[in-house]
Amino acid sequence: MTPFLKWAGGKRWLVSQYDGWLRENPKRYIEPFLGSGAVFFHMQPKSAILSDLNTELVSTYIAVRDTPIRVKHYLSIHHRKHSVDHYYYVRQQATRTPATQAAKFIYLNRTCFNGLYRVNLQGVFNVPKGTKEKVILPSDDFEKVSALLQKTTLTSCDFADTINQARNGDFLYIDPPYTVRHNNNNFLKYNERIFSWADQKRLAKSLVKATRQGVSILISNADHPCIHELYRASCWQRMRVDRFSRLASSAKHRKETTEVIISNYLKRNGEQEDARY
Repeated sequence: MTPFLKWAGGKRWLVSQYDGWLRENPKRYIEPFLGSGAVFFHMQPKSAILSDLNTELVSTYIAVRDTPIRVKHYLSIHHRKHSVDHYYYVRQQATRTPATQAAKFIYLNRTCFNGLYRVNLQGVFNVPKGTKEKVILPSDDFEKVSALLQKTTLTSCDFADTINQARNGDFLYIDPPYTVRHNNNNFLKYNERIFSWADQKRLAKSLVKATRQGVSILISNADHPCIHELYRASCWQRMRVDRFSRLASSAKHRKETTEVIISNYLKRNGEQEDARY
């Protein structure tokens, strides 16, 4: 199933190239940095806990789950009216219902520059219009998305609150903002709240605790020495992977880059094994 949102740092490349690394049929799928949910939509788990600190993002998922037809109706209106003027009008307008808020969020996501989510110091979305003109996509099936989301718990909260719910037999997929030690290299300030190096360390500590609970964990993170050092414990295996970066403003500046995949159940050759503690 294709995600209905696009997201900076999204993991469509991961599910298309490395889907064999994903745990099959987990008791529950848990993801505390939801974004576009590429891994969730690929796996289509029977039960899931999904969360993100971005309240507008989570509210959009809840509206699509609860009122998919109304969301599509309002999105169709944006499709008919789409123009430069309409984009900036919608960007500054408040919404009155969960369905209109979700349609606004999806519309701006699909037509803004590079699908970025960025807000100013007042928490107001301020990304300029991009070059994409398609508002309604051939892959859209909000009723099917709604049916899948019926099996999920959706919350906006700190990642630790979500990770602490993981138990033996669950599968945690972790894709945090790519902050590194000393500065914010490789991390663009899309939000008013920066995911700091202290958060990275707090995340790693939470995941070690989840490992001891018998939780299967797959992490994607920045390929940086400090991240490798942070996950040096014997329970983790680290693998460097190549991917094509699409964040640059023009095609000529887009290039191959690397990320690190960290897991407690993968061997270095990509074969699965039981988690080691």
